[in-house]
Amino acid sequence: MPPVKKQVKKRAPPKHKLPDPLKPGEVLTDSMKRQWKVGGAVGQGGFGLLYAASPNGPGTVGPNAEYVIKIEPHDNGPLFSEINFYLRTAKQDMIRDWMKAKKMKHLGVPRYIGSGSHEGKMRLRFMVMERFGENLHKMFESAGKVFTRRDVAMLAIRLLHTLEYLHEHQFVHADIKGSNLLLGFTKDTQDQVYLVDYGLAYRYLPDSGHRDYKEDPRKAHDGTPEFTSSDAHKGVPAARRGDIEILGYVLLQWLCGQLPWEDNLANCDYLRDQKIKYLRNIPSLLKACFPEGDCPDEMRKYLEYTSGLVLNSSRYQERPDYNYLRGLFTSALKKAGWKDDGKFDFLAAKPKASKKGQIKSSTDDDVQSPQKGRSVSPKKRAAPKKKAVKRRSDDSDVSPPPKKKAAPRKQAVKKRVYDDSDSDSPSPKPKPKAAKAKAAKRGRKARALSTIATQTSPGLMARGRLSNGT
Repeated sequence: MPPVKKQVKKRAPPKHKLPDPLKPGEVLTDSMKRQWKVGGAVGQGGFGLLYAASPNGPGTVGPNAEYVIKIEPHDNGPLFSEINFYLRTAKQDMIRDWMKAKKMKHLGVPRYIGSGSHEGKMRLRFMVMERFGENLHKMFESAGKVFTRRDVAMLAIRLLHTLEYLHEHQFVHADIKGSNLLLGFTKDTQDQVYLVDYGLAYRYLPDSGHRDYKEDPRKAHDGTPEFTSSDAHKGVPAARRGDIEILGYVLLQWLCGQLPWEDNLANCDYLRDQKIKYLRNIPSLLKACFPEGDCPDEMRKYLEYTSGLVLNSSRYQERPDYNYLRGLFTSALKKAGWKDDGKFDFLAAKPKASKKGQIKSSTDDDVQSPQKGRSVSPKKRAAPKKKAVKRRSDDSDVSPPPKKKAAPRKQAVKKRVYDDSDSDSPSPKPKPKAAKAKAAKRGRKARALSTIATQTSPGLMARGRLSNGT
């Protein structure tokens, strides 16, 4: 009888306690003896809490506070790891010197502000951070689950700069995705993109040298399933090439809307096998993502480069060619005649809330994509138009649009009399009441679907929203 093969069990995720909540107005003192006043809670999750904050002073912390404080019980691990990353990598002078040397105006790495411990009902660890706005996954969804080619190129250039900075400071991120990419909160930074959540950040280059390639099934599948790297699926320690692979999948999803393996995200072995299969045959991956054959050339070249880097185990420790990869997207912008001005199309097309709390829908005439030959699908265009017409005819303070075909005379007169009375008559009729109820229902639904930014340590999800950001 053949021996029974021993199954390797994956490590169970560590359990973490939640901290006791802080009261608004409570003052925390960081390790540099600076005092910070706590405002309302803006986030809560499995590991800790997130509060609006400002330097200690008279008055309360307002809704537009430019800082946030993360807190966790002192014996929890995630925030300790994140603080360690920021102290090693994201001090303000380090980022400033890098930007000066590279002649850059922006780098998408959050600045370390401060950290410390606080004694209350329980001992807490906290970190002070810049505050950020909405995340790119929410923007992606509100844009119909597709970004323009121009937007993707500009984002790729910025994110490759960010990854190069992290990698040159001995860390990899290992969890790049839209929900970890946040826009700035202030007026000066609201069109800048920051990579956050360093809970999986890994020091691939310790003092002893680069980590060795070694598969460990107990550590397999770390990260976000649809984006995580082939190395992560095998339990190999995270390396620079893994970040390049993950970013490639994120860019690809932004361009085509859905990755070909997103139909079975619960099966991590399936995801691993699919990614490796497609990396070995990039044309088949592009055919699955772009059935009409309209894959941008820069995306094809990026994936071909990634394939060669990832499939060869001898290239595990290799430094990626960031200049080559950025050059692919810079050249694409120039060839198309697009300017890299940092003004993203998804921000220009962002829906605005009306006075009644409803979302104003964009039409074909409102927004034009700079990408020739690529537009939002007719279905997604048609739905907002239909809703816009309904909203105009239902609201009592807006006149209905003219009809293309005239109805029979009697019906036309009735319709005009009904609409005039809806707008002017003090005595409402049954149909306007029902229409207003429908409009109110749509308003509630729109508010429920409005974007809420996440600014997290591992597992910390946004619960609320202050002003235009978290």
